[in-house]
Amino acid sequence: MVKQIPNIITSLNLLCGCVAILFAISGDMVTAAFFVFFGIFFDFFDGLAARLLKAQSKVGLELDSLADVVTSGVAPALVMVQLLHLSFFGTELSITTMFDEGAWNSSLRMYLPFVGLLIAVASAYRLAKFNVDTRQTTSFIGLPTPANALLILSIPLILHFQFTEAAASVLLHPWFLMGLTAVSCFLLNAELPLFALKFKSWDLKSNALRYIFLAGCVLAIVLLRFIAIPVIIVWYMVLSLFWKQPLAAH
Repeated sequence: MVKQIPNIITSLNLLCGCVAILFAISGDMVTAAFFVFFGIFFDFFDGLAARLLKAQSKVGLELDSLADVVTSGVAPALVMVQLLHLSFFGTELSITTMFDEGAWNSSLRMYLPFVGLLIAVASAYRLAKFNVDTRQTTSFIGLPTPANALLILSIPLILHFQFTEAAASVLLHPWFLMGLTAVSCFLLNAELPLFALKFKSWDLKSNALRYIFLAGCVLAIVLLRFIAIPVIIVWYMVLSLFWKQPLAAH
């Protein structure tokens, strides 16, 4: 039973992702974002639990990727679909009206919000590559799917909790959202080496970059609240430029 604890934690990640999808479809993007956050929390601790309990397994590895596809792939993709629909038409996409007779035949423009679903496709492809890429055992190549999910989901949280007309005019502009979709799909699968927050020890010398990153995260959250999320993602990628640890060879 003890060896199943990591898989149970991973399953909670998957469950949170499923709930997030339901809220995203209903138009409640804020609640969807919080459930994705809960899922990412479980995603962080399932691997830690597996290492502590010496319960790593191939099933756990595959289950983890499948859960991430849902929580960090499909859920943020549906939130992006909602944001795009809101930017184009001024209202969330309603599951009760989206299949009304003739609703999707009036113009090609009605289909543009579905561009957001490319985030789910790019996330699934990134996770599939991760599972077979031996270079990513102690680091990442390309933006991790949870980080990308946080980047997308920061938008409804900023608009809800820190709303300003200036922020809304940018964050809900169709070209900004389309561009962010394209950039996130690119970053997920780019040959971009990024350090991982995996501490093999707690000494300062070998973990200096990680401690600098975490200190910057705390400061950003205190000062910026939800605006800190995209700032932290950029901070993460910038710090990775100074990361000198070599990637594991094939």
